[in-house]
Amino acid sequence: MLDLPDAGLYRTTQAFPGHESEFPAGILVYVGERNNGGQKFVVRPGQNRNNRWYWGEPTTPLRSPSWGKTLKQLPSEGFYSLPETLEFEGGGKWLKNAIVQLGYNEEGQGIIFVAEQREASSENALFFSDRGMIVNDELLARLTWAPILPVRTESSAPRLDA
Repeated sequence: MLDLPDAGLYRTTQAFPGHESEFPAGILVYVGERNNGGQKFVVRPGQNRNNRWYWGEPTTPLRSPSWGKTLKQLPSEGFYSLPETLEFEGGGKWLKNAIVQLGYNEEGQGIIFVAEQREASSENALFFSDRGMIVNDELLARLTWAPILPVRTESSAPRLDA
């Protein structure tokens, strides 16, 4: 059995032998596994919506344990809290423990988007900009997971009066 990486997000550090143009060094990839427990595959980002990548086709079978070992594993996209206050040139700061959304650019660099509550809005909701701040791997590794419950759309949510 091949010793291949677990499913998840990775940054390539070397080109994938035989697929150098599709998977060069320094890009974001997803390693997945077919639902039936089948072969592992690697795929590049497809579409980005709400600061999150969605994956598609084509996928490429991952059969190279040596290349798999060169991949740098990345934290999952999602919501985290900041481990420290971040101060910006020209003023402004994001406070320690602020909720941020973690996403990535196509090069596999982490981007954080700070949560904002809009005072003029009647919704009790957090909003995240589509413009964020690139963070280095050291800060990326220190983000703390913030388990925010995903909620289905109203049309598919269970009714309380049923």
